[in-house]
Amino acid sequence: MNIEIKKSSKYINYADALDFLEDRLIKIHEKKGREILWLLEHNEIYTAGTSYKKNEILDNNIKVTKTNRGGKITWHGPGQKVFYFVIDLNKRKKDIRKFINIIEKTIIETLKEFKINSFSDPNNIGIWVNHKNKNKKIAAIGIKVRKWIAYHGFSININNNLDPYKKIIPCGIKDKGVSNLKEIKNQNYKGLNNKMIKNFLNNLGR
Repeated sequence: MNIEIKKSSKYINYADALDFLEDRLIKIHEKKGREILWLLEHNEIYTAGTSYKKNEILDNNIKVTKTNRGGKITWHGPGQKVFYFVIDLNKRKKDIRKFINIIEKTIIETLKEFKINSFSDPNNIGIWVNHKNKNKKIAAIGIKVRKWIAYHGFSININNNLDPYKKIIPCGIKDKGVSNLKEIKNQNYKGLNNKMIKNFLNNLGR
């Protein structure tokens, strides 16, 4: 698979990232650009997907950026790794559910390599862990498909501050919590990026 892998070490502005993804989507559609997987971290920002509701904002002092991805309201910031992609489903099965399954499987397999058991929930999108007898979200998924090209992506909480989630109802789910990998298991997560890339490409190619 001729997929470009891009890794950014500096924090990336959310709007700039979206502009890049939109531009790449057009290039792929016009057969002028390659598919891409882009790993980065954002500056702190709250983003609201197409199905969010205003009552999911608990602190009206925060600024929320509306975006065209699917899903509800979430937070991005330092310590959270974002895996963006622009993937052409015209080359593959035009099956959005199957593509989401590929993402879910990738995250679950990767976390298992770090001895963390995680799972998907048919009623609540994302990947979850059971921590201290409570289901908590560890990874969020939000995609959009245009011209049968999938873009946006997923994010994994590694060692980010969890307090910002108290100002919103994350992903519109009231009765579950949010966690990060360091809280679940305090270990070295070096290599997670490369493992995630490897598993994503393997699952995409099957």
